Amino acid sequence: MLVDTKAKVGVFSIALGAYLPQFPQLVPEFEGQYAAFKKTIPDSVELIDGGMVTTKEQAMAAGDKFRAADVDLVFLQMLTYATSYNVLPAVRDLDVPVVIVNVQKKKAPDYANTDIPTWLGTLYACGATGEAVADLERAGKRHAMITGVVEGGDPQVQAEIDDWCRAAQVRRRFRDTNLAQIGRPYPGMMDLYIDETNLYNRMFVYTKQFDWEKMWCIADDVTDEAAIRAKAEDILDTFEIEGGGTVEKVWDMARYVVAFEKWVKDEKIGLVASHYDGFAKGVAGKLDSMLIPAFSMLIKQGTACAVEGDIKVAMAMSILKTIAGTGQLSEMYSIDFNEDICIIGHSGSGDAAISTAHKPTMKIVPVFHGKAGGGYLTQFYPPTGDVTYLAITQDKDGHFKFITAEGVNQPGPIFTFGDTNMRTKFSCGAREFVNRWSEAGPTHHMAAAIGRHIGTIQKVAEILNIPCEVITR
Repeated sequence: MLVDTKAKVGVFSIALGAYLPQFPQLVPEFEGQYAAFKKTIPDSVELIDGGMVTTKEQAMAAGDKFRAADVDLVFLQMLTYATSYNVLPAVRDLDVPVVIVNVQKKKAPDYANTDIPTWLGTLYACGATGEAVADLERAGKRHAMITGVVEGGDPQVQAEIDDWCRAAQVRRRFRDTNLAQIGRPYPGMMDLYIDETNLYNRMFVYTKQFDWEKMWCIADDVTDEAAIRAKAEDILDTFEIEGGGTVEKVWDMARYVVAFEKWVKDEKIGLVASHYDGFAKGVAGKLDSMLIPAFSMLIKQGTACAVEGDIKVAMAMSILKTIAGTGQLSEMYSIDFNEDICIIGHSGSGDAAISTAHKPTMKIVPVFHGKAGGGYLTQFYPPTGDVTYLAITQDKDGHFKFITAEGVNQPGPIFTFGDTNMRTKFSCGAREFVNRWSEAGPTHHMAAAIGRHIGTIQKVAEILNIPCEVITR
């Protein structure tokens, strides 16, 4: 990604202090289990080690570490039974979910040969899970459970841990990067209007405002011909250009992409929402004509870029790009009642990573429908198979909500006028899907990703502490 972030994940384990002097062999046993558990946390996150906790004071020390690091998530490994005073002091001052990991060392007891320390040390991780959740609930803390086994391996446990870490990465990305708003939303699209202060307070996303007058001259100082040539070749590798593409043909576009990449790094931009509604002449016209492929090159490198000034869909695109690797701008286009499918797509910038069915294409059009000017239009070709949609909306009090659905892209004809579009079948049928999706109150935009990701989206919602409405899966 152009602007890299790494989630911070707090990890600690608990055991009952009273057991340890009674059965000293439990100390190395628990230390070994905790060390092994920490190795299951993926390298994609930064591990904040709270240690093995057996007293309230140790729990408080772990909490100090977590708070100082501003962790995005906490994993709590249950080693054996432990009183809940080992839990609450570590998380009391945090506003992130606590994932209780109840992973038993042995798959099953050897009943006839199990003594008390063997039971306490290898078979009793589940002893206090209910107690821990009860106290987390009373303290108003968000929580989740993972149950499994160490012996023989447990892919389901590892998948859940990895999934939570991917979800935590969204919170860190929202906290550590900025959203660039260039211009303002498309006039009259009141569903897109937003209070940027409320956005920061509720979703951690800070908005930097940029005027188009500043963006027109963004490439004026770009003179490194080697860098421009390399970027031009990157553009040609990314797009199949109608009528053939050459370095010379995309030279100015490449200059702007080089300039935008520097701007993204300098300003720590993780998301962009832009709309230009001027006369599109001179320098303004040149930039406007090539914004779509230029922003597509930023999306390719992890910076979500949404058209029509839609901040909320920029966030949805960023979430899907972070957790799924693809994040494509979309909206409802048409319904094919004969085949019971929804045609979903959008014009404008897109994600090359989603275009696995065909290399992205680029062509020049005389007019952008509904917008000023004309220029380069790009089309992306998502594959058949599973697809996930995500929209972010707000209620009358400014609270945010996720709306999500899974479907299956079908083979068959698509529109060929230059817009990305997909033929998606939903388990509830096209008619019912449109009713349910619309009744949930999304903006008219949504983001799309290859694969099924509702489970991870729900974890992101839990981490951000916002509701998530599932339409169909």
